[in-house]
Amino acid sequence: MNRRRFLALSAAALATPARAQTTWRGRAFGADCALTLAGDVRRAEAALASLPALIEAIEADFSLHRPSALTSLNATGRLADPSPAFRALTDLADAVHHLTDGAFDPSVQPLWQAAAEGRPTAAPIGWHRVRREGGIVLEPGMALTFNGIAQGFGADAVRAHLAAHGFDHALIDMGEIAALGGPFRLGLGDPTHGQLATRTLTGTAIATSSPMATLAGGQPHILHPQGLPPLWSTVSVEATSATLADALSTALVFLSADRIARLRHPGLIRVTLIDPDGNLTTI
Repeated sequence: MNRRRFLALSAAALATPARAQTTWRGRAFGADCALTLAGDVRRAEAALASLPALIEAIEADFSLHRPSALTSLNATGRLADPSPAFRALTDLADAVHHLTDGAFDPSVQPLWQAAAEGRPTAAPIGWHRVRREGGIVLEPGMALTFNGIAQGFGADAVRAHLAAHGFDHALIDMGEIAALGGPFRLGLGDPTHGQLATRTLTGTAIATSSPMATLAGGQPHILHPQGLPPLWSTVSVEATSATLADALSTALVFLSADRIARLRHPGLIRVTLIDPDGNLTTI
């Protein structure tokens, strides 16, 4: 999964507890990742020691860049026994698909591949074509991508992992950002217009999508299932979970401000929109 975000940590914390801090940097989901953890150093080392196995399990489900449950599903059209995590992610993908009038659609992988290779595709597109009773079954030619949601899922999993080890103050950056405790101040920027605002997280999460930050065959790398162009240069979503924020930030690049203002979800906190001229709107 390629990072497509322009959300940078500008200050570790507004109010850092008087406790030792441990930092971790590594690779996960094809991107550079980092976390800052406040608390007992030995306990932190124990929690971080088991972190690679957690990340490995998530990549074994959702990676497109190595053998995984997802690559197996795309190759064979069937996943007979999805893991609980795979089921949970597809359930949330389905919910966000309906919430955004279909703008969030994991079935766009053939469109992305065709754009990257500079060719057309006749593959069937549409989340409604995916059968999820029992196992997961795709129509011939279909393929899924969870690049617009799995990094957030990973950030939430790491946050839960640290909380289970007794920590209450950590900032997790897995391409999307989740906070355990806080407050943490982040700089929000656009690839063209630079940093335009700051946001503060306390126990919440944020994800930011900039469609033109990466191109696939000259096209924005975030694709609508019906080929509609993105309306925004950058969309940032704050939510209770990084998974929800990730999925919504992907989809909302295609929705008007009026439509976004009508969104209703208990986990949605705030949406920040940056238009191509650099104007910022907060909803």
